[in-house]
Amino acid sequence: MTLTIPGFDHIRLPGADGVELAAVVGGSGSPVVLLHGFPQTHLMWRHVAERLADEHTVICPDLRGYGASDKPAATDPDVYAKRTMAADVVTLAAALGHERFALVGHDRGALVAFRAGLDHPETITHLGILDVVPTLDMWNVLHGASAAVGYHLFLMAQPPGLPEAMIAGSADAFFGSFLDAWANDPTTMPEDVRAEYLRASAAAVTSIVADYRASSDIDVMHDQADLDAGSQLAMPVTVVQQDWGAQLGYDAAGVWKAWAPDLDHRLTRAGHFMAEEAPDEIAAAIRALLAR
Repeated sequence: MTLTIPGFDHIRLPGADGVELAAVVGGSGSPVVLLHGFPQTHLMWRHVAERLADEHTVICPDLRGYGASDKPAATDPDVYAKRTMAADVVTLAAALGHERFALVGHDRGALVAFRAGLDHPETITHLGILDVVPTLDMWNVLHGASAAVGYHLFLMAQPPGLPEAMIAGSADAFFGSFLDAWANDPTTMPEDVRAEYLRASAAAVTSIVADYRASSDIDVMHDQADLDAGSQLAMPVTVVQQDWGAQLGYDAAGVWKAWAPDLDHRLTRAGHFMAEEAPDEIAAAIRALLAR
């Protein structure tokens, strides 16, 4: 049986172009949408969602191409553009009666959240970002030997065929390597949860690669167009991340300040899977964001 967040209701609703998203919804109050990262599903929010549900309606979808959501073929670059995935989230929330909502994303979900904040400033009231920099900046800060930490970005940027075959041929080893390497405290990810992530990822190799491939192409073009136009995030923004600036040699807070004038930038001692390793810290950061 697929693991999920206890006490939350399961729903399926169409996204922006009819692609159906699976999601869970719980709690009551002002809406907060939580977007998962790689190689995970909505399940990564289980601890944080339960903490927020006393005060908020919490919506946790599986992104298109992941988990139990539809996995359309990448017939053109727009299918997995973060612009399209952001429109999915806005459409899903509207179908639940929420024309305005707070949005928090981790990893891949944070890139979707970033794009939603730029494309839908009238809809996103508050924006939370966990452990990424925007796509355009990500490529700019990865250079030299230090870029090896992001080898998967370069692998999945290659033309269709070889990356999918290589990953599918050793899916558990590939996806499991990130679950192991990126966790400061592996005990916070129980075996049944780890197994669920591996199962879901192995069933979505083609769409996961398509999501990453979009970030080497169309997502960069969208970010560059916004940078050239001077676009910025109009809402309060909180960024929580590991000290990647020190590790990769760039000013992480400065990168985000260029996009988000109303910025609360925080460093954490937790690992990449911080919503699972440090749920009290992340829930507190989200509450502080929503109070701004």
